[in-house]
Amino acid sequence: MDVVMVGPLVAGLVAEAGTPTVPLPFDDALEIAAVFCAALSGGLSAVRKNFDLFGVLVLAWATGLGGGLVRDVLIGATPPVGIADWRLMAAALAAGLLIFVAHPRLGRMRRSIIVLDAGALALFVLVGTTKALDLGVGLLPSVVVGLVTGIGGGALRDVLTGEVPLILQDRQLYAIPALLGAVATAVAWEAGILGVWVQLAIVALVLLLRLLALRLGWTAPGPPTSWTGGRAGSPGRRGPSSGRM
Repeated sequence: MDVVMVGPLVAGLVAEAGTPTVPLPFDDALEIAAVFCAALSGGLSAVRKNFDLFGVLVLAWATGLGGGLVRDVLIGATPPVGIADWRLMAAALAAGLLIFVAHPRLGRMRRSIIVLDAGALALFVLVGTTKALDLGVGLLPSVVVGLVTGIGGGALRDVLTGEVPLILQDRQLYAIPALLGAVATAVAWEAGILGVWVQLAIVALVLLLRLLALRLGWTAPGPPTSWTGGRAGSPGRRGPSSGRM
């Protein structure tokens, strides 16, 4: 009887010890902060489009939680956190309400919000990739899921406001830092070193690449000018406040 009971126990301990992913001690707080920051950008976009209060709240929710909704649908995690976790929903709606009430002042804080939004991108990529890895969907699908989690909210925001999604129109480095972060997360997970410090390093990497791209004007390659009538060197012109936000 003892052998029968010890067998599953040992197997469980071995499986647990072999799990490379170590949650950050403040994981939930980071995800809530990421949702809040991303939702701020959605609210600003709605205000600039002259949406009413309901429209601002909807766009803030879609921007803050859209990537997570798509992620959970792709990996079969139901119900999606975007409609199941009241804390995340409250964070997104609070950001939308804050923008609606205080948008003149917050509009002048564009640079601060851009920094916060770049941080949200980095956190979403890490959270999305690790969640997919923990569910055992495989390395390549996890990278895709992490990328979608990072950029999904911004793409949904642009669609709802009648804009061409930023990742398709503007060559600013936005999806590339997210992709690199997702790949780094998957590689570290496979190597069994995805601890707290490695996760923080990945977040810092994505954040730094995004901010440097904005600061220094780094862009992704465009098509040859002979194909575009000489306009290949002119990426889409949207204000700096419309980054991944």
